[in-house]
Amino acid sequence: AGARRFRRASSQSAGHGASRAVATADRTGRTEVESELPVTARSSRGTSTQGEDVSKAMATNNQLCIRRWTTKHVAKWLKEEGFCDYVDVLCNRHRLDGITLLTLTEYDLRSPPLEIKVLGDIKRLMLSIRKLQKQHVDVLEDLGFSSDGPIGTILPSSGCSLGADRLCNGELSRDYDGLGMDLHVDQYQYLNGKNKHLTRRLDPEYWKTVLGCIYVFLVFGFTSFVMVIVHERVPDMHTYPPLPDIFLDSVPRIPWAFTMTEMCGVVLCYIWLLVLLLHRHRSILLRRMCSLMGTVFLLRCVTMFVTSLSVPGQHLQCSGKVYGNIWAKLQRAFVIWSGFGMTLTGVHTCGDYMFSGHTVVLTMLNFFVTEYTPRSWNFLHTLSWVLNLFGIFFILAAHEHYSIDVFIAFYITTRLFLYYHTLANTRAYQQSRRARIWFPMFSFFECNVNGPVPNEYCWPFSRPMIMKSLIG
Repeated sequence: AGARRFRRASSQSAGHGASRAVATADRTGRTEVESELPVTARSSRGTSTQGEDVSKAMATNNQLCIRRWTTKHVAKWLKEEGFCDYVDVLCNRHRLDGITLLTLTEYDLRSPPLEIKVLGDIKRLMLSIRKLQKQHVDVLEDLGFSSDGPIGTILPSSGCSLGADRLCNGELSRDYDGLGMDLHVDQYQYLNGKNKHLTRRLDPEYWKTVLGCIYVFLVFGFTSFVMVIVHERVPDMHTYPPLPDIFLDSVPRIPWAFTMTEMCGVVLCYIWLLVLLLHRHRSILLRRMCSLMGTVFLLRCVTMFVTSLSVPGQHLQCSGKVYGNIWAKLQRAFVIWSGFGMTLTGVHTCGDYMFSGHTVVLTMLNFFVTEYTPRSWNFLHTLSWVLNLFGIFFILAAHEHYSIDVFIAFYITTRLFLYYHTLANTRAYQQSRRARIWFPMFSFFECNVNGPVPNEYCWPFSRPMIMKSLIG
């Protein structure tokens, strides 16, 4: 009995101990669970809070006005977009900030000073910039630009518009394509490796062309009169022999060379007339020819009047010829003017050496033919240059001019042609008041010609009825 009571008490105490252990374990488990639950909740809440902070920070960075972007922000943006190779050149060397990055164009990437050579990088960078422009349209509008039109182009929306009136020569002119058109054309400027421009209508302005023709005819008439005066003042050959000249002293005279010079000029003139006839913008081309030719010959009047050189060869029977009165001088000037000053028409002059008028005509015709014909017309360009250079050689071979006369004429003609077309193609004179003062006639003739004149050709006359019925 005692043993049974002992076993019963032991089992009860063990049962109580087990129940207490179970209870303790339950309480411990619940405590651990309860203690773990807040930690998990806290950790989840902390994670969500951190995520919200990060998102807020990212939103703050994204919402940072691009006006406040420094070169560091631009460098970070370039790295995020995958253009790490251009961080140094864009940010460190050229210090692009947010505004300059936003207004960057494809033309800027291709042209100096950037001159990025990799086409794929240029296109990808422009796509990223265009996305950036879309995200900051309001900033562009505040800066005076608009995102209307093709993607990525920015056009001015204040101060001027494509259809707005523009002051030109004291009058309001239409079809203005200032900064907006220049930026709009950027994406079209490089096509097949050549500089292309948007197709646009060029006003022929025939009345200006008529004024240009009147100008050149008046200059030719004045030049003829000055040549008559110079002939009266030609130095005597016995008192003032020909000046030393390396070329003339080294090359014997060819009697028929000067005739060949004028033949080269006639061929070049016919080529130019054909190009002029078939060119769509023939009025502008003729106006430019008259403007340049008249200006060079006006300068020639001054140079040959102020300094009279001795005759370049003994074969020239030149002596001072005095005309009785002004009427006789005008008659002689008309003979020279009507014969274009050419020996082929029976005109012989003396004293008009500085500088060579034949060289001016040959060079001017050559440059106009090569400028206003496609670059692929290699045969025509080669022929034009051959006629020009051979014509100059024949002038010297005929001993009709000193070498310096020919050199000065070639230099002045080429420089004036290049300066004129550079100003006309870039429209730099519009931003320069000095250019408009020094070149008033140029500004008058070119104020409505927006950029380079495209080489487009068309038949100048209407087709006859029989051709219309055959061709349709």
